[in-house]
Amino acid sequence: MTKVVIITGAGTGMGRLIARSLAQAGHTVYATMRFVEGRNRDKADEARAFASDHKVNLRPLELDVNSDASITQAVQTVLENEDRIDVLVHNAAHLYFGITEAFTPEQILASLNTNTVGALRVNRGVLPVMRRQGLGLLLWIGSGTSRVVPPFLAPYTAAKAAMDSFADSISYELARFGIESSILMPGPFIEGTAHFPNAEFPADETVQKEYLARYEDAIARNEQATRALFAEDVTADVQAIADEALRIIDLPHGSRPYRTEVDFSDFGDAPVNAVAMVMRERLLQRFGLSDLLHPTNIRS
Repeated sequence: MTKVVIITGAGTGMGRLIARSLAQAGHTVYATMRFVEGRNRDKADEARAFASDHKVNLRPLELDVNSDASITQAVQTVLENEDRIDVLVHNAAHLYFGITEAFTPEQILASLNTNTVGALRVNRGVLPVMRRQGLGLLLWIGSGTSRVVPPFLAPYTAAKAAMDSFADSISYELARFGIESSILMPGPFIEGTAHFPNAEFPADETVQKEYLARYEDAIARNEQATRALFAEDVTADVQAIADEALRIIDLPHGSRPYRTEVDFSDFGDAPVNAVAMVMRERLLQRFGLSDLLHPTNIRS
């Protein structure tokens, strides 16, 4: 069944690949990004050209996860065109790299605003629609770093962990509305994403330099160390994220995985997830709320 999908942060990297893959599979995809008529005009035009060349429904749409007005307008546009929203893919994210103390409080708040609160803002625009429908899917593009924390990424990993926690809580609150949640957790990828090329660095250069005397080697070899996580015969293709997103979305209601990992590096989050899933189910059973683990299809 063709689904109407909104994807945040769909101008580059994983978001762009997810948007293209879903559109090619026959879904109607709204690839949202900021400044579609400004600095991202080329990305929007690229999406339009892809749609025309492949005869698919891939539509760039203005949406800033940090603007309630922008979100309201985007949701209104989708509803005017489609009269429903079946899937919301939370993908928008911004990477921060450096010494934690050297990031200003304003930078930390900005990371939380984009990587965590932004998703909650979009939810406030989309969930009233899904609740009225009695059906829908939130697909959260999380991170293995929510479970196993690497060095020098604290503003990002803290915000992604916070987003993950919100996704857990929200899944309970939506279950009785028939709305499913899936958390897709990518492992590390060196190529194919815009995270590191667009990463933000600490604003307090004085503090950063004070740490470099002891940590310059570790920071300098971060990419080398990350590459060393992969076996020599393994290619970490970011397209696998898009393929998994498509697989989840195309599964029947009620059969989608709550968590899934796409990792070529043996990053370590999978066993942590396995234990967390068991304890999550145990806790809900002890609360007498085990029905919240399995969204009800209230339209059936």
